[in-house]
Amino acid sequence: MGGARKRAHVAVTARKISIRKYLGTGQRKLKPAMLGLRACGGTAPASVPALVRARLALRASSTAYDAATVAAACSASSSLEKLAAERKGLAKVVLKKGKTQIFGDGSPMVYSGAVDRIIGRPPPKSGDIVLVADGTEKSIGWGLYNSVSMFCVRLMQLEEEARRDPTCALNMERLLKARISSAVDLRRSLGLPSANTNAYRLINSEGDRLSGLIVDIFADVAVIASSAAWVEKYREEIQFLVSKVNGINHIKWRPSADILKEEGLDISEQNEYASSRSTVKVMENGIVYIVSLEGQKTGFYADQRENRHFVSLLSKDQRVLDIFCYSGGFALHAAKGGADNVIGIDSSGSALDLANENIILNELNPGRISFVKGDATAFMKGAISKNELWDLVILDPPKLAPQKKVLQSASGMYRSLNALAMQVVKPGGLLMTCSCSGAMTQSGMFLKTIQVTRRKSVLHTS
Repeated sequence: MGGARKRAHVAVTARKISIRKYLGTGQRKLKPAMLGLRACGGTAPASVPALVRARLALRASSTAYDAATVAAACSASSSLEKLAAERKGLAKVVLKKGKTQIFGDGSPMVYSGAVDRIIGRPPPKSGDIVLVADGTEKSIGWGLYNSVSMFCVRLMQLEEEARRDPTCALNMERLLKARISSAVDLRRSLGLPSANTNAYRLINSEGDRLSGLIVDIFADVAVIASSAAWVEKYREEIQFLVSKVNGINHIKWRPSADILKEEGLDISEQNEYASSRSTVKVMENGIVYIVSLEGQKTGFYADQRENRHFVSLLSKDQRVLDIFCYSGGFALHAAKGGADNVIGIDSSGSALDLANENIILNELNPGRISFVKGDATAFMKGAISKNELWDLVILDPPKLAPQKKVLQSASGMYRSLNALAMQVVKPGGLLMTCSCSGAMTQSGMFLKTIQVTRRKSVLHTS
């Protein structure tokens, strides 16, 4: 390829960012609209302004986790201290000097390394409510303790919030009710559910300030994914509150066994509280899907809804390649958006069975959309050897970095996959690359990896 070749444009999505993060309020993890990191400039999805407006309308009644809030909590008399005095045995986790700044970006995680000492006898047990204090022992908030996890405390409420509205202070049952109600109200303000979408994320972990809890709605089924010890402790309360959401008739509880093991829980022998149904028919952006309730994660990647819609807007008359397509989310949106030809690649036969069934459900022309079972790397290498190119390539691999300790190896895998993907994009085409590895995106390594790979690709083709 000569130096005259035009560069392919790259769009990057960090799949664990919420509307709140988009607005700069710092709440991590609904899944993102497209992040504005496109090399070609470009615009965000048409739906983003509506999301922004909805969140801004609610900001007056919601509290942002920011440095100013933390500072205010530390400079005034503590409402939490007064409430805590009425409760015997409430421990206090004292942070090292300067560590209150970690809450400036909205993270609710108190890492064990940030803790200076714990005041209280007997010491707190996993799942206990504790106060969190700065180095002077002045309370800045409260949260849930874990003696095993690297997250010593998951902060649930700041001092400033407790002072303004003490009804939920040091009370998980009330806080759960308030946060879930707030999440429902937010989705309603965004028009969810609607006549053409009944599959969406209701609770998005830190994005809805319930770290470790995911709730996806698929028609009348709520799938609850648990990845924190506190979620398991309050399982009955969560199930009850979710069951009261309008339109929900079935609940499926899906604990993340590997993550919970790191939280000190062995759930291998626990019985699941589950819907008897194995599949459910849903609609997203007017496209019909069969969702397997036994499939990956919650069964469907509801947090990519806005990105899939964005892809449909880019696909008219284009050749589209969907790598790691699962049940065909991006591919089906591309086909509905008027793509000339769409190919989806995945190694899972059961996922592709769903994808092919979805082609029939949506009455799409099988001559213009097809799915291939195979290894993504091998497919891309084969395409490169035959000089096959696509106008739009979507690369959405599974979680390659489930833990921080594998970041380096995962970075290499992301680099290799993206290097290949860039070579199958037409000159002037688009690559949308994604990561669902929180460890990669939070560390900043994902974007850096893409940037380095991009530079090497440009040098290679010049």
